[in-house]
Amino acid sequence: MSGRDFLGYGNTPPNPEWPGGARLAVSLVVNVEEGAEYSVSLGDERNESVYEIVEEVEGAPDPCKDTHFDYGTRAGYWRIMDLLDRYGMKAYMNCCARALTLSPWMARDMAERGHEIGCHSYLWERHAGMSEQQEREIIARCATEIEAAAGVRPVGWHTRSAPSPNTRRLLVEEGGFLYDSDAYNDDLPFVQEVDGHAHVVLPYAFDTNDMRFQRGGGFTYGDDFAKYCIDAIDWLWAEGASAPKMMTIGLHLRIIGRPGRIGGLDKVLKHLSGLDGVWIARRDEIAKHWRARSGLPEWQDRSGKSGLLPG
Repeated sequence: MSGRDFLGYGNTPPNPEWPGGARLAVSLVVNVEEGAEYSVSLGDERNESVYEIVEEVEGAPDPCKDTHFDYGTRAGYWRIMDLLDRYGMKAYMNCCARALTLSPWMARDMAERGHEIGCHSYLWERHAGMSEQQEREIIARCATEIEAAAGVRPVGWHTRSAPSPNTRRLLVEEGGFLYDSDAYNDDLPFVQEVDGHAHVVLPYAFDTNDMRFQRGGGFTYGDDFAKYCIDAIDWLWAEGASAPKMMTIGLHLRIIGRPGRIGGLDKVLKHLSGLDGVWIARRDEIAKHWRARSGLPEWQDRSGKSGLLPG
C-alpha cells in the first residue's frame, strides 16, 4: 500500500473555530531564497538553472543569474515589506538559512517588523534522495544559523518541492519544530503522529502562488495573480459560512517584488482588508491554534535551544 491518505476529512471537515469566528484563515508566505540558490560565485559546484535565466552557464560564475536573484533582496524585499506594513499584516518568512546568513540585516529587519521567521532548508534545494545523516545535519545547521541571524529560532519548516521520506521524522527528532508545510493536500491543517509526538501539518499551495509568473505558469500581469487569488478567497470565504477553511498565498522577493507585479499583491491585500471574518495570521499562530482546537497540550520546544516563538 502507498501510505497515502486519499480521503482526509472527507465531506465532514472539522470546524477550526478560528479566532473571532473567522470564516477564513489566510497565511501570507514570503519565500526568502536569494543567496541560497546554487551559485558558482558562492562556492557551489554549479549555477541554478530555473526561472528567468535563459542560458545555463557551466563551470563559471553567472552574473546574469546572480543579479536576477539579488534583485529580491536589493529591491523586492523593501517593496513587499512596505506593502505589508501599509495593511498591518504579518507574514511567514520562509527563509533558506544561507540566505539569512549572507543577509543578516534582512533577518533582523523582518524580526523587528513582527513577521514569523521559518525555515526553507539551508540551500534552495530538494531533500528527496538525501541520506538520513546529511538531512539531520542540515536541519540542525538551519536552526542554529537562522537563530544566530534573526535572534529567534524557526519553529516552522517547508522543503522546496520534495522532502525525503525522513524529513518529518527528523524535524520531530530535532525537537524544535512546531509544524511543517510539506503537504499540498487540503484546505485545513491536520495532525500527524510521528514517533509518538503529535505534529501539526499546515498545507502549502502552488496555485495561489506568484511562482506561476514563471515558465508558462499562467500569470503574465499582476492582475492575473490578483484575480486568481481573489477568486479563491471569495470561494473559501463563502464556504466558510458553514465550513471555515485555511488559505495560503505564496510570494517570492524576486517575483512579486517586481514593479510590474506588486500591484497584484496590493489588490489582494486590499480585498482581504475589506472582508469581515478573515483571520490573517502567521503560521505559528495557526499551528498553535490547531493544537489547542485538537485538544492537544501546549507545544514545548525539545531542541535544547531557546525555544522562542518569534514575536
